[in-house]
Amino acid sequence: MMDWIVTPARLGGALALVLGYAGLCSGVAWRLRQQRHALQRERRSLQQGGGADGAAMLVVYASQTGQAEALAHDTARTLHAGGCPVQLVPVQELTLAQLQSCRHSLWLLSTTGEGDAPDQALPFVQQLLPQSAALQGHDARILALGDREYEQFCAFGLRVQAWLQCQGAQTQVVCMDSGQAQAQARALAEWQDCVGGLLHAVTGQAAAGWQSADSRQHWVLRGRTHLNPGSQGGAVYLLEWAPENGQLPQWESGDLVSLCPPGEPDAPRDYTIASVPADGCLQLLVRQSVRDDGELGVASRWLCEEMALGATLALRIRAHSGFRLEGNMDRPVVLIGNGTGLAGLYSHIKARVQQQQFDHWLLFGERSPEHDKLLDAQLQQWVAQGQLARLDRAWSRDVAQPGYVQQLLAQQADRLRHWVERGAAIYVCGSLQGMAKGVDDMLRELLGSEQLQALAASGRYRRDVY
Repeated sequence: MMDWIVTPARLGGALALVLGYAGLCSGVAWRLRQQRHALQRERRSLQQGGGADGAAMLVVYASQTGQAEALAHDTARTLHAGGCPVQLVPVQELTLAQLQSCRHSLWLLSTTGEGDAPDQALPFVQQLLPQSAALQGHDARILALGDREYEQFCAFGLRVQAWLQCQGAQTQVVCMDSGQAQAQARALAEWQDCVGGLLHAVTGQAAAGWQSADSRQHWVLRGRTHLNPGSQGGAVYLLEWAPENGQLPQWESGDLVSLCPPGEPDAPRDYTIASVPADGCLQLLVRQSVRDDGELGVASRWLCEEMALGATLALRIRAHSGFRLEGNMDRPVVLIGNGTGLAGLYSHIKARVQQQQFDHWLLFGERSPEHDKLLDAQLQQWVAQGQLARLDRAWSRDVAQPGYVQQLLAQQADRLRHWVERGAAIYVCGSLQGMAKGVDDMLRELLGSEQLQALAASGRYRRDVY
């Protein structure tokens, strides 16, 4: 074996590599800051304009997966393009003074689980909903997003509608079933008509079309890797995409991709991105799903089996502010998930490693340690290099010691409390039924409901669940 001799040329080369990587990271960070500034400028510019009554329209949103947030931005752009000044406000930042100062408000409100408000809406639920406000003569229009598979369909949106009515406001509501493509398309068309009607009533002008900032572009499928051969569960694939035009857009860890399989243009599917822009590609984790009738899911079958390498597909990157790192980048972070929910947690680790932040702990659940160690090589490398402080995994089909991720939390209760005391944020990504509810119940047991609610209100408890 040859000895490694340190020479000026080698030192120079190593220094160039280090400086090049540092430059890449700085460039990505700069572009992300520019993105955030652009969104802030958009929010400010929306308030410029002149509706006939001189008052801004209030557009309020509460989003769990980013869909309501995206539609709120589209709604605000449509109103602004028609000559109406707009205040675009996440519901947790809304004040009674803002609401009372506007004659018109449009609300885009998601319901999660069995009738719950989105996590980020907790301050609104706790602080504003119990209050009374004089809203006589106020016109409020609501797009309530939900899923009819749940008994409490659109419950949060309907709860806000009832509260507004009790304050004297006149209300209209459109309920959107996000779990059914045709129903979703009908509800969106109804909402667009509702927005257009309001715009015409205020300005006398017809809406100049629906103003959607559609970032959809064509991507080339350049890689597909089966991650769990032999698994008792559905096959999981790592899909790797490159932009067809060579121009890699910017996104943040935690953001989503929306896509439509061929033949279903009105049935978009959302997937959490598993990569960061510094990877030079866009990665998704997709599980081959099986419907109740035994048929394979249309989108996952297309992505996992039928789509040829080298083929292109239109993807839309969508910001998911409720699951981004944002102010938690410099904190310790506890990452909890299962299945393909690893995607969002994986991207967060990548983003933090890129920023030289290594104080994060991953707790993850899957079926079998023999077949379901998803992305294990990279996880083990991060652990070995000190870039992942701790990795704990639970295996539901392990013969020797079966368990679930919420049981890992119970076993690590003291360590979890210590991390939270140090200021840690908690991120949960994966299935709503089973894992997310079990984890939420366990966190409430270990930390107390009051503390968990305080963490959610401050942005230190965030979930991407589906």
